[in-house]
Amino acid sequence: MIYAAVLIGLAAGLRTMTAPAAVSWAAHSGAIDLSATPLFFLGHLASPLIFTALAAVELVVDKLPSTPSRLIPFQLGSRIASGGFCGCAFGLAANGAASGGLLGAALGAGAAVAGAFGGAMLRRKLAHALRRDLPAALIEDVLAVSIAALAVAGAAS
Repeated sequence: MIYAAVLIGLAAGLRTMTAPAAVSWAAHSGAIDLSATPLFFLGHLASPLIFTALAAVELVVDKLPSTPSRLIPFQLGSRIASGGFCGCAFGLAANGAASGGLLGAALGAGAAVAGAFGGAMLRRKLAHALRRDLPAALIEDVLAVSIAALAVAGAAS
């Protein structure tokens, strides 16, 4: 659970909506069981569809020149909330107790901070090396989705 909560937090730090999309697909598919928790709604089909649509919009909007920095308070707060929420889901799925949810939330939120700052630095360095932001942003997209997939795989096993 610790592994999954940290990874999903890192993914949330890179792309806010990718993390809840991954968690809701995991819950819907039965890879994680949230049915007896307050987050049971993530297992209903509407949740992964909504979160996937939001993640897709985020992937497009992230490439626009007018998109604000992920490090401004609202953007960073959204990433922290997403990481905490998704980490909580993994904590609840692992042991069903509130303490597991709190630990998962703390780990996910903390990892989201690291993902946001680390992702910003990585993207800046990649964009500089590649002389364009778009390839760097696409690499970051792939990284966020891959980390989220690893988190789900870790939580499912």
